[in-house]
Amino acid sequence: MTFQWLNIAKEIQSIAQAGLTFCDNKYDIERYKQLRELSVKIMHEFTEDSMEKIYHLFAEEEGYQTPKVDIRGVVFRNGKILMIQETIDGLWSLPGGWADVNYSPFEIAAKEIREEAGLDVIPLKLLAVFDKMKNPEHLPDKYHVYKMFILCKDSGQEAKTGMETLNVDWFLRNNIPPLSLPRVTSSQIKIMFEYYDNPMKSVMCD
Repeated sequence: MTFQWLNIAKEIQSIAQAGLTFCDNKYDIERYKQLRELSVKIMHEFTEDSMEKIYHLFAEEEGYQTPKVDIRGVVFRNGKILMIQETIDGLWSLPGGWADVNYSPFEIAAKEIREEAGLDVIPLKLLAVFDKMKNPEHLPDKYHVYKMFILCKDSGQEAKTGMETLNVDWFLRNNIPPLSLPRVTSSQIKIMFEYYDNPMKSVMCD
């Protein structure tokens, strides 16, 4: 039920923001502002975040609202996949994060792997684009998120931690550590190993 209301709040916010972007009628602008306030109130009721925090994170964007993009780098070495332990929750994920302005998806993947795992990799190809809402393993999120998984060539360097990582290691498919579910799921890790087994596997997209 919480997840359903979060989706409703996100949809209301999206409608309100589109209206505020393209509408010229002052009365309609006020109505769209009221819709935006309602979306913030709903989000506040179903999360632990304060109204002020939600307003700044959720309702102050400008322009037509689109999903956020989360990029994850996929690196294999001797049948093992590279993973990092997040400082934010102590759990494990593939290196990655939000897409940054002025960087391409491949550049983001290489940048995140370098910053979080200390490896200088070469991005090779896009493996998958998943809609976070379509994977029930993911925890509910305030944002609508597209997740991109990019295969990168191993540099052979020794992996090392960064500012946002507690640990870095390589894992076999049958020995995956506890996952940071806002970032990656067991089904997604399984799919990445399918690409390792079959390099010709087609790109997946929800």
